[in-house]
Amino acid sequence: MKTLVLATLVTLMAISMIALPEDSLEASIRGLKMWWEIVFPSLFPFFVISELLIGFGVVKFLGVLLEPFMRPFFRVPGVGGFAWAMGMATGFPAGAKLTARLRQENQLTKIEAQRLVSFTNSSSPLFIFGAVSVGFFHNPRLGFLLAAAHYLGNFFVGFIMRFYGVKEKKLKKHKEKKALFNISEALSSLHQTRIQNHKPLGKLLGDAVMSSIHTLLMIGGFIILFSVINKLLFHLHFTPAIASLLDYILPILQLPKEFGNSLVAGIFEITLGSQMASEVQSSVLLQQAIIVSFILGFSGFSVHAQVASILATTDIAYKPFFFARVLHGILASIFTVVLWEPLSNYFHIQTTNTIVPVFLQEYDHWWETILVVFSKFGPLLTIISLVFYLFFYIRKMSNNQVS
Repeated sequence: MKTLVLATLVTLMAISMIALPEDSLEASIRGLKMWWEIVFPSLFPFFVISELLIGFGVVKFLGVLLEPFMRPFFRVPGVGGFAWAMGMATGFPAGAKLTARLRQENQLTKIEAQRLVSFTNSSSPLFIFGAVSVGFFHNPRLGFLLAAAHYLGNFFVGFIMRFYGVKEKKLKKHKEKKALFNISEALSSLHQTRIQNHKPLGKLLGDAVMSSIHTLLMIGGFIILFSVINKLLFHLHFTPAIASLLDYILPILQLPKEFGNSLVAGIFEITLGSQMASEVQSSVLLQQAIIVSFILGFSGFSVHAQVASILATTDIAYKPFFFARVLHGILASIFTVVLWEPLSNYFHIQTTNTIVPVFLQEYDHWWETILVVFSKFGPLLTIISLVFYLFFYIRKMSNNQVS
């Protein structure tokens, strides 16, 4: 039955692409543009640096220092702090990639990796401030509210997920770490990790570039694929049909039923859903922020597919990640309501006619400038990186043939 259902769905999708070639092409170009201009140039440097930091033992060093914080709050080793920080800075799916990498090096147990991956995947500040606040809402100060609700919700997701797997019997108990940072032990771990890694710098750099671009190519494929799927589902009236079911739920939450289409679209693809929510005219800004916060927290099936593909190379289960994303979406929406009053007054989010202080105006230009820079120079960085990837790939294949 499962084979029949999957085969039928894929066949219908192929027929839909043939019947709607212009819409499919438009959606594909839109997804490619997002990956080409924003996703690749923003993630690639962080991915390469992350691989080098792991190889040189810096992550192990930070892990020992962060152990007294990460273990009590989240019940994960200190190395999880690095994955958490990088996940927040770079966005999806950096947290999953780093968690899988740490699991492959046995720096995490299976349960710890499943806890860690549940709260280390979040939207980057660039996406929240640049794409959503500036690009969709044309209101950079809204980004402070969305970011605060998003990252605060992510923290509580991590705290709640610390109870995941508590009933399972452990083969051995972790030694309790001292409350104070142990610098000498951290430096020793840094040195031992570097000694155990016999790769020269050129080899380490080449592997980092290869691994990073390979992951980013996979991410780009999923972004384009789900952009097309989302567009086809809309034209096949599947999205409106699901949205009609939300007509009875959204009014209970005091939200306009017009958010149904944007919510369903956001469940599949985060960018389109956020854009559609910003365009709902029969709503106030708080209601739009609530829907966008849920979409950002849930992340969309496009991100879920990227994470699932990364986790498939390890023994890390996907179900805890899915549960955590639903929980994050709910918590982020609640924190949006809670933080609306204080943050909207402080950052002048609600009243557009109010004179905005100079220091807040600087934030507006700051994120607009970043978005323009990425749109201009992002494709150039993508091309240069792909050229390096081809160079290392050809060199690797030549060495394999010689050996």
